[in-house]
Amino acid sequence: MPGLSVNVDHVATIRQARKGRAPDPVTAAAIAELAGADGIIVHLREDRRHIQDRDLRILRETVKTKLNMEMAATEEMVNIALEVKPDLVILVPEKREELTTEGGLEVSLRREELKKVIEVLKSNDILVSLFIDPDLEQVKASYKVGADCVEIHTGTYCDARHWKEAEIEFQRINDAIRIASKLSLKINAGHGVDYNNIKALTMIEEIEEFSIGHSIIARAMMVGLDRAVREMVALVNGRRK
Repeated sequence: MPGLSVNVDHVATIRQARKGRAPDPVTAAAIAELAGADGIIVHLREDRRHIQDRDLRILRETVKTKLNMEMAATEEMVNIALEVKPDLVILVPEKREELTTEGGLEVSLRREELKKVIEVLKSNDILVSLFIDPDLEQVKASYKVGADCVEIHTGTYCDARHWKEAEIEFQRINDAIRIASKLSLKINAGHGVDYNNIKALTMIEEIEEFSIGHSIIARAMMVGLDRAVREMVALVNGRRK
């Protein structure tokens, strides 16, 4: 049975628009767990545009399922991860000017750097995932640098405007996942996944967990967070029906 981890970054984005206290991503995380989420995700960015250090530390104390931390492979973030000890670190590319993470990590060109970061995290009992494009070379490079898991970037597929483009991108995702599975990597998927495009993705048996944030928080604005999470959990769990 696949899992669903809910990213609460966008709750913090709304809070930071006024630099106030509400809405609190910590509260949102608790609601998501009660609604059936298997994990909570936060991305602590260098510029702290949404999630703050305070959020991460409180979440570590309060999350009952598992806490996944997205972060850039920098010395500052590694030190924070070693202190907080999330259940899983997801290394992602990061640019200040981007609205959200754009594309996967370039693992093949950063092997030595990433290998050192991964070794430090794993030696402190923190599992490591790499957020990568559905590219065979990136999958192989992720295995070579010692990652425990890969999260396949589904954004290009999810944003496809024409069925033919979507078909090509879906095949790329499928091919990358097959290779990752053969290399015994755990496989997650995320970015751009919503209540419609997830249906095809759930047919890929090897995906162990979906990482979803924006579409759930956007729907929560209309129907409430509890219902929004429960509806997505139902879609994820219904893949073998």
